Amino acid sequence: MSRETRTGATGRRTTSTARRGAAAGTPPSSRRSAPPAAPPPGEGLVVGTVPSGVRVTGLLLVLAALTGAVAAFPTYLVVGGRELSSAQGLGSALVALLVPAVHLAVGVVLVRKAVPKFGLAYAGVAGALGLGQLLIELYRGSSSTARPGVEVLAGERVLTTGVAAGPGWVLGVCALALTVLAGVVAIASWGRTVMDDGGALDPLRPGLAGAAVLLGVTTVLCLSLPAADVPDRLVVDPATGLETIVTQEGPQALLERPGLALMGGLLLAGAVVLCSVVAPSLRPRLAAVGGLLAVAVAVLGAALGGLRDAVSSDELDWTVPGAGLVLTGLGYAAVTALAWRLRRGRS
Repeated sequence: MSRETRTGATGRRTTSTARRGAAAGTPPSSRRSAPPAAPPPGEGLVVGTVPSGVRVTGLLLVLAALTGAVAAFPTYLVVGGRELSSAQGLGSALVALLVPAVHLAVGVVLVRKAVPKFGLAYAGVAGALGLGQLLIELYRGSSSTARPGVEVLAGERVLTTGVAAGPGWVLGVCALALTVLAGVVAIASWGRTVMDDGGALDPLRPGLAGAAVLLGVTTVLCLSLPAADVPDRLVVDPATGLETIVTQEGPQALLERPGLALMGGLLLAGAVVLCSVVAPSLRPRLAAVGGLLAVAVAVLGAALGGLRDAVSSDELDWTVPGAGLVLTGLGYAAVTALAWRLRRGRS
């Protein structure tokens, strides 16, 4: 076959290939070198294996929420013949229902297995914080008479010479125990739960951790002093006309109580700082949101409880540590909202 014949045949094959490429709308060379399609916008959230422990954690949180909500209404403690209740009005009822409401919402999310590590992080942090609170409650209802002192319970200034547990206290202790148990199951299920994202929060994690640690240390300092205290009295001597300041005994500080209360206070203070360090480092982003949300709800609940005590009693004044506790609770809420808003990864 001559060179002209081979060249003509090659030209016809090239021409027919070009026609097929033109009919397809894309040249053959362009089809071979086309770049891969870009990933869809978003944070790239991936949910894989979800063990049964996730649903168990959710059920425990739901039970803790329902028990805690019911505990707010019956008699909490009977101190010196006075029956105390956590919900004595609309405002105090809303404060008492804050933590159970968030527990219930997160528990439902876990039961549905929608975003498992968000709920597991929340339950783990809530359980760590609940352990110290559980020991403090056990002291209030069972051991506070061993060393009687002035306390602020359910918005009332009382002397703990005689304390009898009511159904509200029993239900509250059960709610805290269920929260701690939910935290244990959540930690056990964490490693077997598969959930990750594209790392949209990674550049900001150091800043969030620094802000959370600062808030944690400030929270511990505010918790160490009563949020509502008894003010000093100004007494005028009728004979001389001299004014004298008389100091009244106020409620005991968090770390001034003995036994279980002291151990619970130390555990609560350590858990606040430790969870403030750990929560911003959790992956994926929604897990960090869940951990920070648990700290924010616990701190806001304690802060609003102190404000409720000061408002509901004429014998108590709101203190600077109480106001600081409200500010740190709002700070935790702001950090949580910041982590929540960072939804889309970088292109």
